[in-house]
Amino acid sequence: MVASILPTNSVSDSYEVSNSLRFNDGDNPKLAQTFGSAGNRRTWTWSAWIKRGVLGTRQTIFSQSATTDNVQWVEVRFEDNDKIAVSRYSAGIFTTNQVFRDPNAWLHIVVAFDTTQSTDTNRVKLYINGSQVTDVSAGTYPPEDSLTGMNQDSAHHIGDLAHDGAFNADFQICEVFSVDGTQHLPTVFGEFNTNGVWIPIDAKGDLTFGTNGYYLEFQQTGTSANSSGMGADTSGNDHHFTPTNLAAVDVIVDTCTNNFATLNPLSSNNATLSEGNVEGIRASSGSSFSAVSTIAPSNGKWYFEYENTASQNSQVAIVNLDVWPSGTDLYDFPANESCAVLIEANANYNITFAQAAAGNTTLQNSANLVTAKYGFAVDIDNNDLYVSANGNWYGGSSFNQSDFSNATAVTTDLPSNAPLAFAANGSLANTFYINFGNPGGDDSISSGNADANGYGNFEYAVPSGYYSLCTKNLAEYG
Repeated sequence: MVASILPTNSVSDSYEVSNSLRFNDGDNPKLAQTFGSAGNRRTWTWSAWIKRGVLGTRQTIFSQSATTDNVQWVEVRFEDNDKIAVSRYSAGIFTTNQVFRDPNAWLHIVVAFDTTQSTDTNRVKLYINGSQVTDVSAGTYPPEDSLTGMNQDSAHHIGDLAHDGAFNADFQICEVFSVDGTQHLPTVFGEFNTNGVWIPIDAKGDLTFGTNGYYLEFQQTGTSANSSGMGADTSGNDHHFTPTNLAAVDVIVDTCTNNFATLNPLSSNNATLSEGNVEGIRASSGSSFSAVSTIAPSNGKWYFEYENTASQNSQVAIVNLDVWPSGTDLYDFPANESCAVLIEANANYNITFAQAAAGNTTLQNSANLVTAKYGFAVDIDNNDLYVSANGNWYGGSSFNQSDFSNATAVTTDLPSNAPLAFAANGSLANTFYINFGNPGGDDSISSGNADANGYGNFEYAVPSGYYSLCTKNLAEYG
């Protein structure tokens, strides 16, 4: 499935969330906190927004490891069948019958406990995007007035299983609330806008967090458990979490109020994607890999960056989704009304442009450009494509124009009136980075440049009139 997606929240005067934290499962990341004393272990609420990365694997959302009675241990997770489970050790509470397999959108999760309730199904409630989930498998609800491990003076983790570090998360997360002492409805944290879309609201000032409550905004980038760390608690309780295997680059601008494009694992072909699906590598030998963006605009002017990390063949393409079969090799672009810049580590280190039924045009021969950071300015309104290498725009015979106004379009014939996805492709086992405004992993940004609306983080200046591919910009220009 590849499609243009609607924003979680595209209203410019709505409550804005600035940052999220990216968990990449290959790094074994986590946030950890052990409280100094116990709070309310019967009644509590946990809330967060999550955008999934890898699907089809068990991943811990949050967990707590009891120090005395394992039955008290609490875990909320994605199962390997992409359902959500709310569990206690050896005594599962319930698992959703619905699956959650959309890596393109943000998901709001609220888990609310109150074991003092006389009706067992009222003791544990799960809400997804503002609605209670009642279609669940049969489970064992906690006994009335029983204690849970939540808010105990023991380990509480986000992103892995607290007692052994297993089942690492691969997602982005923001707006993390934990309220000690109250079983809340989701309307405390969000609301439906006039379009019927569930969006976050500014909840902090309306909450009583209790003894061990916390609020994580991910506004800082430090790696210590303090107010300057990425796990800083801004509820006023100062329950700062300790980050492990998380770095400043993992604090990103892709959030539940401004959803950035990534590559889509549901439409990738032989590609292993990571770092929030903005980094990729060929999954197996013997064939090429390809992946396309989660957002495919049909108008507007857009900018993104791409980097090939080794002197090996790769390709960046503009793909017409109306005719491109999902999951196919992008080297078939002539049959699919696409166009591409090919980066070839052949004898001449060619950088070439090719388009359907038009053959290849050599842009420049240079060994130094094979591992360049490329900029792509895609003018869908006028069917033009401009390309830069290390900040210099193609000027007609080489990448020699530092001023975008002097750049020459490599094509003036982009597909018209069609959803265009931005794609990466390769034939050898090289890692590549694609940056729609939310760089990931080892895609280091030394200078930092946003578009004219202040969105995105790029290595080079965004050309005037062009924008990062995110839902805020899509709502205004797409």
